[in-house]
Amino acid sequence: MAGKIETGADALVMDEQDHVATAIREMQAGERIQYRKGEELHEVTLVDAIPFGHKIALETIAKGTEVRKYGEVIGLSNLDIAQGAHVHVHNIEGIRGRGDQAKGDAQ
Repeated sequence: MAGKIETGADALVMDEQDHVATAIREMQAGERIQYRKGEELHEVTLVDAIPFGHKIALETIAKGTEVRKYGEVIGLSNLDIAQGAHVHVHNIEGIRGRGDQAKGDAQ
C-alpha cells in the first residue's frame, strides 16, 4: 500500500532514499520550492525551470551516480547535476531494461 501523501509541498518525494522529487506544477528557475521527505519539510532553490511532472535534484549528484526515484535506481548520471537542477534525459541515462547492461551478459 502506498504511503500517505502530505499536503503543503511543491514536489513529491516517493521514498526517503530518493535523489529526486517530482514537480506537481510548472516551476521557474530561481524559485524556492518545498518538498517533504518523510515527516520533514525541506526547501531547495531551483537552478532550472522544471516542467510539471519532471524531476528535481534534491542534492548535488556526482557524474556516475546511480540516481534513485521510488527507492529504486532509475538511471546513471552522465554529468554532475547541481542541487535544484532539472533531472531528465540530458543528464541521466536510463539503465532499466537495458540488455547491454545486464549482469552476466557474455561479451
